[in-house]
Amino acid sequence: MIKNDAWIHTMANEGMIAPFEPALVRRIELSGSSVPVISYGLSSFGYDIRLSPKEFRIFRHIPGTVIDPKHFNPENLEPTQLRTDENGSYFILPAHSYGLGVALERLAIPENITTICIGKSTYARCGIIANLTPAEAGWRGYLTLEFSNSSSADCRIYASEGVVQLLFLEGDPCQVSYETRQGKYQDQPEVVTLAKV
Repeated sequence: MIKNDAWIHTMANEGMIAPFEPALVRRIELSGSSVPVISYGLSSFGYDIRLSPKEFRIFRHIPGTVIDPKHFNPENLEPTQLRTDENGSYFILPAHSYGLGVALERLAIPENITTICIGKSTYARCGIIANLTPAEAGWRGYLTLEFSNSSSADCRIYASEGVVQLLFLEGDPCQVSYETRQGKYQDQPEVVTLAKV
């Protein structure tokens, strides 16, 4: 069963999402004026998390190399600059490229819940595809988020604003949670976490 706003709010107060916004935020105060933002916070059946301004990395081609998930070369990822103007702070994801960011919110998923992360339609309409990412029962940390720019134009991805939505799915308690099996991505910090085997 998918969990609703009342359940998400209760569980966030118990530490499932931090920091937590109990309503959908669509405007913020910036330099003395109210500006629109890509929404984040609690929605009817989900929670829109934000992109952290701390780090965003873009895959780059290094001639003669192949990206290998078993032996990931961090040199294949290039940090990109956080920029700021009157619309907010943002990273630029070049056309036809792939980037990794990290969530601003820390999650602590209950033992009977699996969370999936899906893209927001505002970005999808600009050609940005967010990879469907799970956070299994018992997982804790800051999600590393993956984005593909399928358009032929560079695109802004705004930091500290909504970037993906989390859906919380309840099931019967599992025999072995992510915490119990000591999953390799447990307690990820607020930085991009590279592929591990």
